[in-house]
Amino acid sequence: MYDIAVIGAGVVGGMIARALSAYRLRVCILEKGHDVAVGASCANSAIVHAGFDAHEGSLKAKLNVRGSELMAGVCEELGVKYKNNGSLVIGFGEEDRETVESLRRRGEANGVKGLKVIDQAELRRLEPNISENAVCALWAPTGAIVCPYELTIAAVGNAMDNGAELKLDFRVSGIEKIPGGYRVYGAEGTGAAAGQNAAGADADGTVAACAENGAVLETRYIINAAGVHADEIARMVGDDSFSIHPRRGEYVLLDKECGGLVSHTIFRTPTKMGKGILVTPTVDGNLLTGPTSVDMQDKEDKATTAEGLARVMSEAQENVRGIPFGKSITSFCGLRAVGSTGDFIINRFGEGFFNVAGIESPGLSSAPAIAEYVLSLLREAGVALEPKADYNPRRPAMHAFREATIEEKNRIIRENPAYGRVICRCETVTEGEILAAIRTNPRPRDLDGVKRRTRAQMGRCQGGFCSPYIVELLAEELHIPYEAVTKFGGGSVVNVGRTKEA
Repeated sequence: MYDIAVIGAGVVGGMIARALSAYRLRVCILEKGHDVAVGASCANSAIVHAGFDAHEGSLKAKLNVRGSELMAGVCEELGVKYKNNGSLVIGFGEEDRETVESLRRRGEANGVKGLKVIDQAELRRLEPNISENAVCALWAPTGAIVCPYELTIAAVGNAMDNGAELKLDFRVSGIEKIPGGYRVYGAEGTGAAAGQNAAGADADGTVAACAENGAVLETRYIINAAGVHADEIARMVGDDSFSIHPRRGEYVLLDKECGGLVSHTIFRTPTKMGKGILVTPTVDGNLLTGPTSVDMQDKEDKATTAEGLARVMSEAQENVRGIPFGKSITSFCGLRAVGSTGDFIINRFGEGFFNVAGIESPGLSSAPAIAEYVLSLLREAGVALEPKADYNPRRPAMHAFREATIEEKNRIIRENPAYGRVICRCETVTEGEILAAIRTNPRPRDLDGVKRRTRAQMGRCQGGFCSPYIVELLAEELHIPYEAVTKFGGGSVVNVGRTKEA
């Protein structure tokens, strides 16, 4: 029996699992996807919000400010890229100026440091390409940017390095109360051959199987961090106190050539639907615009729309002049988990079931603080949290090679020639980096998994040149046929068959 099962391997579930792995507990993470960070954690604005938007006294406000304070240290420990670039909420008239002033007051009440309302001249000095119609802005120097999927992968990997287990392709289909805990059922066909143990793989390099319990496991406590499906999981134990609906957010990502157009994260004054279309650099040097904000019913519909992408481009141009959308390299859509209460839903239901639900924006910013908060709830519930003497909170950076000096790179190549073979020319990712990613917790099993860990396939050609080589490396490392490698699991096959015998 596990001590704690965390349902959901997004950034919140990953941060919670990492925090739990510091204690003498048997922890498992259950994820219905083919990899970690495949929900909202791989498709969002990548912003560490300062904390001025959430209403005073809410969990969102409290955990956003605390999470923002913790984020730089967490990223340093996990080897994740983080940049304190600051943010600007721009206003276009007197009504917007009043909103900007109210955000400043709210932020100060929430404990955000350094907030300042600036005039048009100061705004233009900070951002020369800002719209000529912008007359004022709220400057938040504590705002930052991070890579959300890199943070999630690192958090889950660090938890696994410290003994947590990850079970992928495990879609929870039922939960039964049993003496001393719960029995959790996976949907038929999941669980088996889908888990990764603390070492990440069996000795022969294949992904470790969940054969110990098949698609059924028992646990004393459950933490429900299932994103847009959290209400469905809660209903399995009789909790129908809240509901979740998805909110579509579409984005357009531009080439690295455009990354210097702005230096801060640029927001419009917010509405009840969100913070509007933003323009921001990314930690990897691209320019990101979006998201739209459309309430949905289908929790799996991540398709982009012509209407949504047109709105992103139109409104982004209203904020920042001269955005060269002709240099867009991809578009994508994420679904935010919007709760029925208007705030984060973090509570205990019954003896040992904990909800961590409705974690929409600023969920990424709040994730380290949410993990702290969940630990406090577990302590209140009587869970014994005995620290591990050998807990290691640190993890090597996934991007260490590309940031090394020429001398360091040459030394690494002499030791391992695979680092001298460039596979992804757009992002200059080497075979050594890809192999290291495939061999590191949590191990990727498809093309998109390698992409999230290494940035291979993320450049101008979007994998047009490097994908065949990466498929070959995955097939060799996972000991599966070349044509069995998928793009993102399930039926997303890349090669349908061979044209002649091998």
